[in-house]
Amino acid sequence: MDDNRTADLGFARIDLDRAARTGDPEVVYGAGKTPEQVAAILTTLHERHPDRAVLATRLSPEAMDAAAAVGAEVHRVARAATWGPLPAQRGRVGIISAGTSDAPVAAEAALTVAVHGAEAVVINDVGVAGLHRLLAVRDSLESLDVLIVVAGMEGALPSVVGGLVGAPLIAVPTSIGYGASFGGLAALLGMLNSCAPGVTVVNIDNGYGAGVAAARICRVEPRVEVER
Repeated sequence: MDDNRTADLGFARIDLDRAARTGDPEVVYGAGKTPEQVAAILTTLHERHPDRAVLATRLSPEAMDAAAAVGAEVHRVARAATWGPLPAQRGRVGIISAGTSDAPVAAEAALTVAVHGAEAVVINDVGVAGLHRLLAVRDSLESLDVLIVVAGMEGALPSVVGGLVGAPLIAVPTSIGYGASFGGLAALLGMLNSCAPGVTVVNIDNGYGAGVAAARICRVEPRVEVER
């Protein structure tokens, strides 16, 4: 049964009130859902909230095709789809990735940032194996309000960036690496043990979670000091 807060599709109860509660719209997590279910949820959310973008993440190729068939825009590198206009941008979030293999997670983070109301500035392939590449973009990093740093292997990049720049930094470990990386666990532990202060870590491959957190930081008004 539908009300003004929920749409019951039989296989799922869609939260229509999330934006009013949290400032962030409902998002479809596509893994484990059939292409038809993804398309139905996207359609319902778009019909109820045509004034803002809705997002579906972790889509299979078949689910992306189904989303495109009903009118959504597909983002194949990010394995995602959006439908509707993006909100006005507030704040600039840098998405810094170590290597090309990290691209799907970085793209998911960048798209999430845009859907949640901040500008995404993407800087690719600046991993610590070629430190000169990171130093070459240092000035660009210093102009950003929040940083999302995406890396696999040993996960060293957030520590290096955190030692260069003072912006809030969200580290995203990826499941990229050889056997001893244990599917991203090595990168996760390396980031959790970062010697650089101010590094916050999300779960393995969680570009979406990092993107939401970064956009929320950008929405916070600067605190004004009051003279006493």
